[in-house]
Amino acid sequence: MISKLQSIEKTINSELSSKIKNSSIDNEELLIEIDKNDLVDVIQFLKSNENFKFKQLIDIAGVDYPENEKRFELIYLFLSHENNLRIKLLIKFEINQAINSITKIYPSANWMEREVFDMYGIKFKNHPDLRRILTDYGFKGHPLRKDFPLTGFNEVRYSEKDKKVIYEPVKLEQNYRNFDFESPWEGTKYIKEIKNSEKDGKKN
Repeated sequence: MISKLQSIEKTINSELSSKIKNSSIDNEELLIEIDKNDLVDVIQFLKSNENFKFKQLIDIAGVDYPENEKRFELIYLFLSHENNLRIKLLIKFEINQAINSITKIYPSANWMEREVFDMYGIKFKNHPDLRRILTDYGFKGHPLRKDFPLTGFNEVRYSEKDKKVIYEPVKLEQNYRNFDFESPWEGTKYIKEIKNSEKDGKKN
């Protein structure tokens, strides 16, 4: 496995020497760092090359580092079924920079890129339908950004009383603060109380 990855790493660095910033092998996975402007070219090479055949896009993962000049990272995960190998592509970029969509190469990227857009606010150029996919209509902000506030927003739910979807301020009831830290294997406090009351009832 490692020898195959080393061979692929060597080939990629040889064929795409001007586009590869860094490469490493960890946990039997090859990680390649590239510039965002080279994303489409590198991905097309990985998919079409007969020795690699990374024909399946597994996921697109976003990372937010607010303290860095290049705040965002995107990690593309690919799988080669024929070779049973995985590869990851890493790009770093600034907050207002848009990334080229890869939906024409991997149609499955459509929803993945929409999810990244929704959660991080990262925009993709030439995406066929770039709109939110997880949050509700009219939602403001991007929940996976590190500076996203945890309180002060509205929540949406279906009201049986009004027979429609309604918005209301987020409010946490006091009993949610009384968290039971006991091991679930031993039985949490409320379960023990129920069992004890059942035993007392049988005795009486």
